[in-house]
Amino acid sequence: MRTVLAAGGCRASLNDIAQRLGNLGYLVVLSDSACQALELVSARGFDLVLIDALDPESGAIHMLNEIRGSHDTADLPVIMLSGEDGAVEAFAAGADDWLLKPAPFEVLAARIERTLARAGRIEELKRSNLALDARIAARAIELGETQAELAAARADRIRLLGAVRQLNDELATRRSAA
Repeated sequence: MRTVLAAGGCRASLNDIAQRLGNLGYLVVLSDSACQALELVSARGFDLVLIDALDPESGAIHMLNEIRGSHDTADLPVIMLSGEDGAVEAFAAGADDWLLKPAPFEVLAARIERTLARAGRIEELKRSNLALDARIAARAIELGETQAELAAARADRIRLLGAVRQLNDELATRRSAA
């Protein structure tokens, strides 16, 4: 079950969104304030944050900046709902998507699905990159070991060639003395 944190100042609007998303199989946690929402984000793993920004004083942009500024939540998908003037500011602060209020619920649900699908692909790529990094590190260690073995073999070869030259010199000295 995917979990969504819905934060905003209008409890009635949040309750409606939570109920409708719940009917689609989401677990929705509600927050009345940006401060409380940030505490919830840091305390538990959400799949997506939905910020319902009623006005510029709601703390929505601050909340979004805090989410993006934390290493643990920098990639957390965030969708913002706000008035006509909020799109540029929301995207500049790092929102993954933005909807003009009032947005039809079907559009919101589709955007949530799309954002979560994209986030899933990004997480899959991160896991693949980590696995690839581990394989590269293992190969680098193998290469280092092989280079060390090669250096030891070269040193042995140089010592052997020196010993063969010394034996040849001794043989040549014995032949000339005899």
